[in-house]
Parts: sequence; structure tokens; C-alpha cells
Amino acid sequence: MKLIFLFMITGQIFGQVSDDQLAGSWMGALEVGSSRLRLVFNISITDDASFIATLDSPDQGAKDIPLGDVIRSGDSLRIEAPLIAGYFVGKISSDTTMEGQWNQAGRSFDLNLKKHTGEFVLNRPQEPQPPFPYREEEVSFENSEQGFLLAGTLTLPEGRGPFPAVILVSGSGSQNRDEEIFGHKPFKLIADQLTRNGIAVLRYDDRGVGSSGGSIFGSTTADNALDALSAIKYLYSRDDINRAKTGIIGHSEGGMIAFMLASEHRDVAFIISLAGPGVDGKAILLDQSEYIGRLSGVEAYILKDNRVVMNKVYELMIDNPSYKVWKEKVLDFTGAYSRDEIKQGKNALLNSIPESSYAWMRYFVMFDPTHCFGSITCPVLALNGEKDCQVLAERNIPAILEGLNAAGNNKVTALVLPGLNHLFQKCETGLPAEYGVIEETFDPETLDIISDWILKLVKE
Repeated sequence: MKLIFLFMITGQIFGQVSDDQLAGSWMGALEVGSSRLRLVFNISITDDASFIATLDSPDQGAKDIPLGDVIRSGDSLRIEAPLIAGYFVGKISSDTTMEGQWNQAGRSFDLNLKKHTGEFVLNRPQEPQPPFPYREEEVSFENSEQGFLLAGTLTLPEGRGPFPAVILVSGSGSQNRDEEIFGHKPFKLIADQLTRNGIAVLRYDDRGVGSSGGSIFGSTTADNALDALSAIKYLYSRDDINRAKTGIIGHSEGGMIAFMLASEHRDVAFIISLAGPGVDGKAILLDQSEYIGRLSGVEAYILKDNRVVMNKVYELMIDNPSYKVWKEKVLDFTGAYSRDEIKQGKNALLNSIPESSYAWMRYFVMFDPTHCFGSITCPVLALNGEKDCQVLAERNIPAILEGLNAAGNNKVTALVLPGLNHLFQKCETGLPAEYGVIEETFDPETLDIISDWILKLVKE
């Protein structure tokens, strides 16, 4: 049950803006590094002149987060957000504008708000809407090795089958079965596209998310691969699924998992890597940081220093399974660095890699997909957006193609898709700040490439 906090505010009028005019939805955007996150403060007044306040973060799929004290003094406003250890302070400029800052985890960000007319709703025109010309079945299956259930949605074409099938494996972080991010539901769209074309699709909530059991704390990509293997085995157990024509579609880290499973299990019929890595994790992260920084206008000397520092941070991570030891060595290294910005930024660096995600990060930094390529014999489709800032196409697509071909696999199609970002949206720069602003969820032409490739394969 959600907690609602009521706060008594007098009905006086300060300047030209009354309490009644303050009530409503106020929206602003945080610029955090290369990301842009919109926040919506919903303020309403009850009959007894008290405020009810909640917070939405539409780009993160969060809604109705209860807020704490709402304190008004003249034209100043302070809104506490204890559940997320943050608060907003602002100056009421007019009945439609506020200028202020958002404070969280010891950091402050400019956050100017404008009053929104009506409820703010993200426009996602591609999101599939019922009725659907296929069946949807809520399913669960067990990760028997670690002893918990995963839950998902299986979409089945009309007819009796057995159908060709795929599982969808999400990227890094905690994702629901739709891989929902910034209000987009790309896996729901991919499932709709494929099932309309006669292909069954299983998508599932990541461990510890939604209706799935398990926990993300201390887990690594290897654990996530066990979850994906459990999904594959579940499909194999069904009479309406054609086991010989069942494959994996993985996005980002999910592409990494697709390579892992295809190298270990020859009964995987095919794999599709959507922005999956072709080089080791350390190189992925270093390239990502430098590329995003360059596009964001960071000076070259800062980028050069940052690469040196982060390379050392990752080397220390590889050498130290213990988070405590790694943290101590990072503090020693950054404390001795000559540039003040490095010393001052060490806490932000450590906060970005908490102990709860250290095992995952260390595994990712150490992972090299080229070790998988020699054992992959099934057909592979590898796609990357030309403007992908997180997994650079110019480095990873050639590595995937060359690695698989060198191992004797000539059933590989590798494409760099013009104008698309890491989420396969048409974009301007490819920076993550655009993800939530873009209304397109997934490029339609890329959807056709995926479904056409699978259909041609399963008909052979």
C-alpha cells in the first residue's frame, strides 16, 4: 500500500501565486551526465487546505512516489523526497514557473519546473494495443540450479503449432519483461512483430523484478545466463514449440548472453545480437565513456585523463575480487593523482559502483566474447545502430563478424544500421539523453530485418 503524506498549508496568498494555483503537475528535466530525466511533481490541495504530493519519473517508469514535507515560505518552496533521499528547493516565479535545484546523494542539479496542463502522459505511438491476432499466456518456469521461479509472457500465433520460437533477453540492469526503459517497451513491440509473423515469443521479468523471484544482489551475467537457459528449456518442454527452430534474441548484455549460450549449447537454433558486445567489457566501458564525453563537448585533455584513470580502476577490479580491497586501492590511486578534479570526483566514482553491483561489474569488465566465438556454429544476426554510444558499432560489429568467420562460421549476417542509437531508435546524436524524448520505440525497418531473417531461416 502506498503512503500518502498530508501537510497543512495555510490558504494565504504569497505575491501573485495562491496555494490553489500551486496545485497541479509541475514538470522539469534533470541533465545528469549524458542522460536527461524528466520529473513531475504532482501537488494537490484537499478540502482541509493540506497538500498531497507525489513524484513521477516518466523516463524511468516510476509513478506516484510519495513525497515528504512540502514547506512554503513566501515565494520559496521545499519538497522533501525521503524515500529516494532527495529534495527539491525552488523559487516560485509565476503561477506556471519555478526555478530551483534537485538535491540527491550529496549532489545538486538545476531543475526548473513548468506547470503542466492536465496529467503528463508519454507518447509512445508504437506500443501494441489489443485486440491481438494471437494468444498471450502468462507462464512461469524454474531456474532449478538456483531454486526460484521466473515469470513471463508467452505469445503464440494462431493455430496448433509446433511454432518456431525465440526468447528475449534484456540488457544490463533490472528490466521487466517488456525491457521497459524511458517509457518505451521494446520487447513488447518485438514480440508483437514476431508473433504476428508466426513466431512464438517468450519474454520474462528479470530476477527480482516484477513477478520473478531471485535477487539481483551479487549476481553476474553468468547468473542471468542461467535464467535465460531456464527460459529456453521451458520452451523445449512444450509440445506447441518447435525445439529445432528455437533461438535467442538478446539486447546489449542480452546479446552477450546469447553468445554464451550458443557456444555452450548446440541445440540453440540461432541467435540475434542487438547491440551485443564483440570486444571485452573493459574496452566497451572505456570506449563508451570517451565517445559520450566527446559528443557532450568534454575537452580532450579531460577525456585522456579519464581514460587513464578508468583503465586503472578496471585493472584494480580485475585483480581484486574483494570490493573492500578494490575500494581502498581506488582511494589510494585517486588520492595520489595530480589533478584536483580526479581527487574530488573519487566519491562519485565509488558511488557509481556500489558493493551490491560490484560482482556484476567485475564479471562484465573481465568478459571477452571472443572466447565464445570459436564454439558458435548456429546462424547469427548481429545488428548495431550507427550512432550507438554505449556499444560502438564501428568496433563491435567487425569484431563479431571477424571472430565468427575466423572460427569457420559462415552463417553470419552483421549490419550497421544508419541513424540508429543503442535502443534502435532514429536519433540525432545517439546520446542517452535522447532516449526518453524520442517517441519512436524501435525502428520499424529493423523490426522487419529481424522477422524476415528468422522467417527465411526457419523455412529452410
